[in-house]
Amino acid sequence: MKSILKPLLMVAAMAMGMISVATLPARATLELNVNRGNVEPMPIAIPDFQGELGAQISEIVTADLKRSGLFAPIDKAAFVEKITNPDAAPRYEDWKVINAQALVTGSVSKEADGRIRAQYRLWDIFGNTQLAGEQFFANDANQRRVAHIIADAIYEKITGEKGYFDTRVVFIDESGAKNARKKRLAIMDQDGANVRYLSDGRSIVLTPRFSPNRQEITYMSYESGQPKVYLLQIETGQRELVGNFPGMTFAPRFSPDGQKVIMSLLRDDGNSNIFAMDLRSRSTTRLTNSTAIDTSPSYSPDGSQVVFTSDRGGRAQIYVMGADGSGQTRISFGDGVYSTPVWSPRGDLIAFTKQTGGEFQIGVMKTDGSGERILSSGFQQEGPTWAPNGRVLMFFRDSAGGPKLVSVDLTGRNEQSIPTSNFASDPAWSPLLE
Repeated sequence: MKSILKPLLMVAAMAMGMISVATLPARATLELNVNRGNVEPMPIAIPDFQGELGAQISEIVTADLKRSGLFAPIDKAAFVEKITNPDAAPRYEDWKVINAQALVTGSVSKEADGRIRAQYRLWDIFGNTQLAGEQFFANDANQRRVAHIIADAIYEKITGEKGYFDTRVVFIDESGAKNARKKRLAIMDQDGANVRYLSDGRSIVLTPRFSPNRQEITYMSYESGQPKVYLLQIETGQRELVGNFPGMTFAPRFSPDGQKVIMSLLRDDGNSNIFAMDLRSRSTTRLTNSTAIDTSPSYSPDGSQVVFTSDRGGRAQIYVMGADGSGQTRISFGDGVYSTPVWSPRGDLIAFTKQTGGEFQIGVMKTDGSGERILSSGFQQEGPTWAPNGRVLMFFRDSAGGPKLVSVDLTGRNEQSIPTSNFASDPAWSPLLE
């Protein structure tokens, strides 16, 4: 479903009446430096928005900002001023006394044509000024999206970086007994809401991954008896096989321009090597040619390099090569076994799974292999995927009988469970929606 929100806001705001309701000052006094090693969450006050749907919208905004770990929403019971006019300047002293550094006010109303209008204002309490104000129009089905977009706008205004709340996650929904687990492709909002199933569960499906065009995923299915790679149009349900390769195919991912799929192919000789397929010509290029297991390829965001794992050195480690297969270089040298490397959308880090000392770890390293940091350790966890702003990872952890989704930020201190009705594995984060 194509959104009516962001493109119209930026391109056709005046024509559609989707206009900014406030101008921004030349220099904001309120800011949160997310590049420091230790970031103290910013106290922020978010009273219920005015209107019938106001409380629902403000609750989603509050939950998004709190989950980021960068904001500490203040208990509403502590509020001194009761906001009755969200367009009027607040009594700043009433918010200073409860140590609120930022205040968000807003309202939600129904238009005559049935659409909802949501608007917000962001106030710098100690700067005694308004930082931002916008309004959005949407149908009822996009209520949650409006809230996520507002949260993204607040996040960006205060941190200076893009938010990640108006996104979706595709994953494997798992239900039934452990020895007869039903696995279905599913998609949801990044906070676990609006789950929708994309497959019926009659065949095992694995490793879904988003295309940069946001409306297409690639994944593996065992419906033919051996794993094959498919493309699926999320909105239409149309799908197609990505080539009919001999042997088995694994770990498909799109190139940053969406024109190629890179994957690992297992041939009759037992070797697994990495191949890239051009989706227009369907021509295939072999990128590695080893007698080892080369798998889990992931492009750098500019498409010039590929990170992958190989056990050519005796046990699985992380390697980097050019997008044409040149310059294959090992970059990890730590103890243990490395797997599922994935390049950050910012281009600065590579996330990975590491198995060592009887536990599984989710970590990151610089693209030359230096600066390795472990963000999370557990009995069995794997499969990191990046939020589009490169600040948060999601992965899955096996516990209490089955896998569940978990997120963690780059500090490793803000770990959050992602609610799903069934067990869930293999998450893949979308780019920001349009």
